[in-house]
Amino acid sequence: MPNLLLSCPIPSKRKNRMSQKAPLSLRFARIFRLLAWLFKTARALRRLDNASMEERYEAMRRMSQGCLDVLDVRLDVQDGGAEQRAQNGLLVAANHVSWLDIFAITVLYPSSFIAMQELRRWPFIGRMITNAGTVYIDRSSRKDIGIINAAISRVLDAGGRVCFFPEARTTLGNGILPLKAALFQAALDSRAPVQPVVLRYYDSGVRTEAVSFANANLFQSLWRVVSIPQIVVKVDILAQIRPDMLPENDRFVMKDRVEQEIAACVLADSPNPERVLPLQ
Repeated sequence: MPNLLLSCPIPSKRKNRMSQKAPLSLRFARIFRLLAWLFKTARALRRLDNASMEERYEAMRRMSQGCLDVLDVRLDVQDGGAEQRAQNGLLVAANHVSWLDIFAITVLYPSSFIAMQELRRWPFIGRMITNAGTVYIDRSSRKDIGIINAAISRVLDAGGRVCFFPEARTTLGNGILPLKAALFQAALDSRAPVQPVVLRYYDSGVRTEAVSFANANLFQSLWRVVSIPQIVVKVDILAQIRPDMLPENDRFVMKDRVEQEIAACVLADSPNPERVLPLQ
């Protein structure tokens, strides 16, 4: 196995400092631009009801890039080549920090999402990911797991992509929570590769917790996002893990392998690896 820490580039360290806030005029300008994007997106979503999978993927990619642009969020992508991003029949597994994760991943991997039921009720975001073919999961119930794995397998078998966050909740971004194994079963059943993706957020070159959704509601989080002069999201696309690479065809083995690789990258330059969730 390759040295996992070397597979994830480590930015040069800087001294911690209080980051500058964006001027109020810029914050309100971003909110105004975001409202305009929401209006445009709402109209576009109505045209996706009968679209093909590829038409949906391309539309979702454009919408997501538009959202990142109006919020001045820049992606810094480290990957093994565009051919990996073009691949279909792929299960994408990522760490989960912010609602911005959905847009960042969709730019690179337009996918059907596995998401918590609560997201269905979010304004616009819920409609957007529903139109991308999202399967909603009740985190309090285990009886739906078999049904959801079957739904994921159908998408993978049809050449589609599915993305999920196996931590099952957002963190502050400094580390990761233990991954849940259940939904990796779909990749094993379909013999589909798993694509680990790591998201790390930076404000003026320094890792930031400000974008985290773990300790804020949607509106508080939005205000924090628009208050950062420019957010850079380092997206590390790690080596794919195929079921035939595992010593045994077991979802817990797959989960452990993905968790090891994602954790190594998240922790590579973490300023506070012990601070994964907010203090209660």
